[in-house]
Amino acid sequence: MSISRSAAQVVKRKKLAEVEWKVIEDFCKGCNFCIEFCPVNALEESEKLNAKGVHPPKLKSEDACIGCGLCETICPDFAIHLDKKESDEEQ
Repeated sequence: MSISRSAAQVVKRKKLAEVEWKVIEDFCKGCNFCIEFCPVNALEESEKLNAKGVHPPKLKSEDACIGCGLCETICPDFAIHLDKKESDEEQ
C-alpha cells in the first residue's frame, strides 16, 4: 500500500499549535511506517537509541507537521500520539 505525497493536499491544514505530537520512545520497534507514510515528510529517525536498540521517530520541525494523525493511526506499537492542546480559554 502506498500513499502519495499529494495526499497531503487533501488533508485540511491544521496548525501544530493545536496539537501536541508525542512519541513513547520505548514502545517504538523501528518499523519506520510513520516516517515512510507521512504525507508531508515531517518525520525522521532521532539520534537516540531506545531500549530496543532502534532510533524512534522525531519531528524534523514543528512547522512541517500538519497534524493529520496518519502517523498515530499507522503505528503498530501505539507509540505516537497527537493530543489536542488546551487553549487558555478551555482551562
